[in-house]
Amino acid sequence: MSSAEAASTAGEPYPARLPRAVKLFGLVSLLNDFASEMIYPLLPAFVTGVLGAGAGALGALDGAAEFASAIVKYVSGRLADVHARRGRLVVLGYAAAVFVRPVIALTGAAWQVIGLRVADRLGKGLRTPPRDALIADAAPLELRGRAFGLQRGLDHLGAVLGPLVAWYMLAFHQASVRGVIAASIVPGVLVLVLAVWAVRAVEGSGGRARAGDATGARPVAPLHRPRPPLALFAISFFYLLRMPETLLILRSQEVGVSVASVLLLWAALHAVRSSTSFLGGALTDRIGPARTMWLGWGAYALIATGFSVAETAAQAWLLFLVLGVVAGLTESPERALVAKLAGARQGSGFGAYHGVTGLAALIGGVTLGAVFQRFGATPAFLASAAAAGALVLGWPVLAARAARE
Repeated sequence: MSSAEAASTAGEPYPARLPRAVKLFGLVSLLNDFASEMIYPLLPAFVTGVLGAGAGALGALDGAAEFASAIVKYVSGRLADVHARRGRLVVLGYAAAVFVRPVIALTGAAWQVIGLRVADRLGKGLRTPPRDALIADAAPLELRGRAFGLQRGLDHLGAVLGPLVAWYMLAFHQASVRGVIAASIVPGVLVLVLAVWAVRAVEGSGGRARAGDATGARPVAPLHRPRPPLALFAISFFYLLRMPETLLILRSQEVGVSVASVLLLWAALHAVRSSTSFLGGALTDRIGPARTMWLGWGAYALIATGFSVAETAAQAWLLFLVLGVVAGLTESPERALVAKLAGARQGSGFGAYHGVTGLAALIGGVTLGAVFQRFGATPAFLASAAAAGALVLGWPVLAARAARE
């Protein structure tokens, strides 16, 4: 019997709509990424062109930022097990990022950009586990995939709008690269207002009562819900092997995509990510998170192989657009799986998830950045693709074996 049927039998209506609190957190993510993604696509050109650093610095930039974020996410997640702390951590985390990002416009060296990017990610680390826990608390169990799909979809929609505004400002000489970075504070202030509203909506919705409802989840097929250590290990391995996005941008510039066009490319990527996030959330609720993630891993292996042999700007555009499908098929199911496994300890669950994947991203980012700088793009992307292929081929076998044990 499905969960919807069980609810109907018990006389409880099946929840067809997401709660208002979930929608508000989606809007917060939209505006925050609007501000963040005005800056992020410009960092490769800013660091390598304006500041004169190399691909190794870009790998360190992404890796150090994710590592710092990972440590704070773990601690923040543990703190967020106390419900009363969640809202304060969310608002403080957004505030830190809002006021740090524009300062990048004043930097004069690559290490300063890295330091400020790390500070920005510290804010992300502080807010992400408690925010995800609040979404899990507010959303009915049957709609958690869609809830995280909405949050990720609107997050990526913000990443469409931000680069478009930045492109307009650069293409029509409304501002320099530094001016665009400084202007990110405008949407950032709106983020804080909405974040406070979203937190209050959760606190007033009675969502806390759902914090432990994962223990009542309906049984699923073994492939849908493998043992937690195996599932989380596979997710972390994917973050380890995945090419940092700054290096994807740099690769696109190598084959002919201009700096101004990178902003349009980044916006188009997130348009695909946004639309496929809703699909990924729906698939998670329908076929299970493990199968949905497996599809995303397979897509990444093919795309990384394509980047290794790309020679033209048109090919880079095509690969970048298809890359958006990967996030759509992995981000929502990852979070839904963590919410299910965490039970009543949502904060710690999301803290551990974000912490371990952030550490994996650090190691992978630094390693792949060093390979890129020393041997070139082709070996770096082929190594990433080969590791992804191994994950895709090995996962069904490992999941089936774990189910028999």
